[in-house]
Amino acid sequence: MMKSTQPLPVEALATRCRPDDLPFQSTEELGDLADILGQERALEALRFGLAGRRPGYNLFALGASGIGKHSAVMRMLEQRAAQGEVPPDLCYVANFEEPARPRLLRLPAGRGAVLRQDMQHLVEELVGSLPAALDSEEFKARMRQIDQSFEQRQAEAIQALRDKAEAQQVKLYEQPGEFTFAPLRDGQTLDVRAFNTLPDDEKHAIETKVGALQAELTEILEQQIPQWQKERRAALRALHRDTTRAVVQHLLASLRAQYADLPAVSAYLDSVEQAVIHSTRDFLQREGADAIAAGDHAVFRNYQVNLLVDHSATHGAPVVFEDNPTFTALVGRIEHQAQLGALVTDFNLIRAGALHRANGGYLLIDARKLLTQPFAWEGLKRTLRAHELRIESMGQAYSLISTVSLEPEALPLDVKVVLEGDRALYYLLQAYDPEFAELFKVAADFEDVIERNDANVTRYVQLIATLVRRENLRAFDRGAVAAVIDHSARLAADGCKLSTRMRDIVDILQEADFYAGEAGQTQVRAEAVARAIQARIERADRVRDQLHEEIRRGVLNIATTGKSIGQVNGLTVLEAGSFSFGLPARITATTRLGEGEVIDIEREVDMGGPIHSKGVFILSSFLGARYAQNFPLSLSASLAFEQSYSGVEGDSASLAELCALLSSLAGLPLDQSLAVTGSVDQLGRVQAVGGVNEKIEGFFDVCAQRGLTGTQGVLLPQSNVQHLMLRKEVVDAVREGRFRVYAVADVDAAMALLTGRSPGRARALGEFPPKSINGRVQERLADFARLRMAFSGAVREAPAAGGEGAA
Repeated sequence: MMKSTQPLPVEALATRCRPDDLPFQSTEELGDLADILGQERALEALRFGLAGRRPGYNLFALGASGIGKHSAVMRMLEQRAAQGEVPPDLCYVANFEEPARPRLLRLPAGRGAVLRQDMQHLVEELVGSLPAALDSEEFKARMRQIDQSFEQRQAEAIQALRDKAEAQQVKLYEQPGEFTFAPLRDGQTLDVRAFNTLPDDEKHAIETKVGALQAELTEILEQQIPQWQKERRAALRALHRDTTRAVVQHLLASLRAQYADLPAVSAYLDSVEQAVIHSTRDFLQREGADAIAAGDHAVFRNYQVNLLVDHSATHGAPVVFEDNPTFTALVGRIEHQAQLGALVTDFNLIRAGALHRANGGYLLIDARKLLTQPFAWEGLKRTLRAHELRIESMGQAYSLISTVSLEPEALPLDVKVVLEGDRALYYLLQAYDPEFAELFKVAADFEDVIERNDANVTRYVQLIATLVRRENLRAFDRGAVAAVIDHSARLAADGCKLSTRMRDIVDILQEADFYAGEAGQTQVRAEAVARAIQARIERADRVRDQLHEEIRRGVLNIATTGKSIGQVNGLTVLEAGSFSFGLPARITATTRLGEGEVIDIEREVDMGGPIHSKGVFILSSFLGARYAQNFPLSLSASLAFEQSYSGVEGDSASLAELCALLSSLAGLPLDQSLAVTGSVDQLGRVQAVGGVNEKIEGFFDVCAQRGLTGTQGVLLPQSNVQHLMLRKEVVDAVREGRFRVYAVADVDAAMALLTGRSPGRARALGEFPPKSINGRVQERLADFARLRMAFSGAVREAPAAGGEGAA
């Protein structure tokens, strides 16, 4: 005789935190929680990942949203960063040799701003000093000396030619822009008429002498004087350079001394000196205040310092959280300005990205946001692989445009990147992006729940006190704290666990504080916490109320009294946004002669998921294994969720479906005042399912609106008892005998409760007692087998139930 299953005691329905067990009166007496609760595994992974500096040891913090992983990661990063060194300032300056490739300077923290100011002062000094030096009397005197030297050489050359000509009785006449030779006779110039009267041989001799002199004059005018002019210009340029160099070197002397310990800056100052020397005229175009104020003038912009990253106020290594991880937000960008209808740029328009600001430290990014931004994920991976950061537009990076732009010098990358996201995203990246595992080798997996033991409850209480103070809330008395702990266990869906979903806990604390204030309380009490929890439900339960109304009005046919063959109340969990609730579902089964198939109507119309279909196949296997060892399984059965107009997924209704099947086969009615949840295996053992609290409460609510009879209740798997955290209303109804909760370990126990009959135990040859539940099922299946064999024209008789048959 099988022992009857008894309802669960009240104590098993919820694991309550008793206020009297808490050793304080209010959270004011408690200190802050110094560490992070229940995340030892994740924190150890973070410590390991942050300590390693080898390539690829970046981190992915994975876990459900709202469990506090962002705060935990930030706290760990800040603690680690506080012990690190402050990275150098980053500056871009002009590359005077290759203007399209700006130079990158790295200076000790704080000195970048100083260099920028020093260069501004240098330009101001040059604007005043260079014109003054080039307008000085000394400079003018040296210029006159060069000019006089040139003029003297020219005059001496002409005079020497003139003397030579007169020695040959030829006169050299000079007029503005013109030289003329004329023959002499007795010291007088021969005019043309007199020259023509000369004998031919004498005229020929004079023409020969004039031709030779003309050749010498041509050499002086076309070769010597241009060469001397060239030398003059070179001398003047040298004078300008020397004068400018003297001014620039004087002004740069203090800067060179100041930055002597920075070779890159010293080299830059050398290039500045050469650039100023070769562009002196640019400083002479404007004078005084106009020149100094011309900060946007292209000439003066060349000598500015673009302070890309300033760490003057940074303490330790930088920690950067990039909330909008676009491509340019990560790697930086080059801006452009419109000038005369064209877009132009220079090194002053280079802007830093998060990787620049975090270099030498840590960068935290939301993985989902990163992956939704075009090119951002690929850009980050490319940068991490190359170990250097290049600023380029997306058009340049992916050859989308051909506009000439800058190619700034790359920054050697030394940054630890931490991505945060949910587990599904992490596993997708692991499965479909082969580079992900190479670049993010450390996973910090954050727990959703923690064990509900004394040590963790003590720390959880401290956590509540910490959150209350951080949010500037009223103090919570111990009754309110106990209520929050119970709510945490309910969020964890397990009486033996506590939830780490800190976002939900903070929301309840804030809302309970609101209701306490509304009631004029100086401390938050348990009533305010209960009101906050109930208010959250009421704000979201419109869909549930509509479904309850349809059940009450008979639109949805759910029986909570009486008995019916082949029909049972299953239990489902529905979600409306963030709110989930339980609701009974009418499950029916029909059986007839067939070839051993169990038809899942939900699957046939593509409304059933694969897990639900698997559960139905298991039912067919169970029937054959238990009842049809000695004859073919010859039934055709159909299962359906009646009045179900959305998809069905999961195997938590497989126990209810099996009970409906057995009821139909045995011809035994099932008690409709009981609802069933649980999955079964091929041996008929009942297995745990999810959402048991919502399911029990869902059936309770339907029964309560019709009136509790004392016979109504729910059957759940024995292994789910530990998960029970039912609300007070349900527990009180059970205590008063108006509702029942049963735990079953196998289908026999469930059928016994639903039919009020003994399931029966199998005998040696596998046959069951004839009047038992299992015996009736076996006999019906044997009848189906005999009929099938008869219809197929079999010679042998169909075997008897449990026997081997006869020839």
